[in-house]
Amino acid sequence: MSSISDPPRSTDEAEEVPELPASARGFDRWRYAGVFLLLFLFGTETFLVSPLLPTIADSVHTSEAAAASSVTAYVLVYAVAAPFLGLLSDRLGRRRTLLVGTLLFVLSNAAAALSTGLTLLVVSRAVAGLAAAAAGPAIWAHIAETAPEAVRGRALGLGMALFSLGQVIGVPLGGFLAGLAGWRSAFWALAIGTAAAVPLLLRQVGAAAAPAPAARVGAVRAILAGWADPTLRRALLVNTVFNTANLGAYTFLGALLVQRFDLSVQALGLVGVLVGAGSMTGSLLGGRLGDRARTAGRSDLPLLPLWGLLLAVGIAVAAEAPGLVLALAGVTVWFVASGGFVTDQQTLAGTIAPELRATSSAWLTSTMYAGTGVGAWAVGTFGDVADGTLLVGAGLALVAALGGLAVSLGLRRAAAATATTPGA
Repeated sequence: MSSISDPPRSTDEAEEVPELPASARGFDRWRYAGVFLLLFLFGTETFLVSPLLPTIADSVHTSEAAAASSVTAYVLVYAVAAPFLGLLSDRLGRRRTLLVGTLLFVLSNAAAALSTGLTLLVVSRAVAGLAAAAAGPAIWAHIAETAPEAVRGRALGLGMALFSLGQVIGVPLGGFLAGLAGWRSAFWALAIGTAAAVPLLLRQVGAAAAPAPAARVGAVRAILAGWADPTLRRALLVNTVFNTANLGAYTFLGALLVQRFDLSVQALGLVGVLVGAGSMTGSLLGGRLGDRARTAGRSDLPLLPLWGLLLAVGIAVAAEAPGLVLALAGVTVWFVASGGFVTDQQTLAGTIAPELRATSSAWLTSTMYAGTGVGAWAVGTFGDVADGTLLVGAGLALVAALGGLAVSLGLRRAAAATATTPGA
């Protein structure tokens, strides 16, 4: 149920789009411009440092391996801090957490741009991870609780598509800005772009009411509440397995394609664009199909197991297809499945426990990073990258499909039990 009333529509406008319910007609994309801009910038941040590592290492007088610790700092702090900061968002409200996270993001990127040594660079990236861990879950929770129910999946899918677009643009943008004005300009651009989102956030994100006293359980208990709920626990476990297959295998996608087809670095860059396009398509498609399913009375995420099956097919084709074109088609299917799955999971996190939306969303990110690390290690244990990708990636994707089916059936049983309970 949206906490924001839908704006009135004229009779003529209603007649122009009779196929849409009133709540869908009330979805104003521009109302989310501030948080959508932040998602795009957070996505850009994800891979921004990678192409700059040699230049940064030379500038701060250290090795590339040492400079890469700035990437580790960002990911590690985000993964560890997100559940705690998600709880702050649920307790203090979206507006405060978003603004604090956004301002920290501005300061951290400015500090990175001003870094003259490795210590300040690593600390600045750790603070950037902290900032994204504060703002990210709050963004997803804000969208889930304010978008009209009939288009909630579409709104979350659009946010995820913009995040994916940022990830695609991050690598070439970082390289372009570094070549134009030095590596520091990339971080200045992020700081300025993030600062531009602040006025939009002030206008578009309202102060939330304080949680009911009954919801004020202890902090540790609240942080772990998602794991206590059977549906969320299954969803988080499926999320871990899915991303062990998905992002664990993705870590070696470049090596796989070079081994199989001897692709150049430039060609691998184009594959990255294909990955982003697949993720964007899957996010938008998953949101629309999910909304249609809910409009038809299906609140059990019926597509969740399908994304796991598509992931298994995509990874298997990418690893074993006899030609480059077929392998790239497999990569596309792979990341369409990834985008659709993430959108479904964010929809679930924003719906199943409304009082802990941000905390649940944060756990999705933490388990995603955990799965990525385990998957990269598992694939790396194989002497042949194609074998590792196929067995770990496609094999665990099938396990995730079965887990997704269990989540969907659990939701269906819960809905049936609610419908048959007197007074429900």
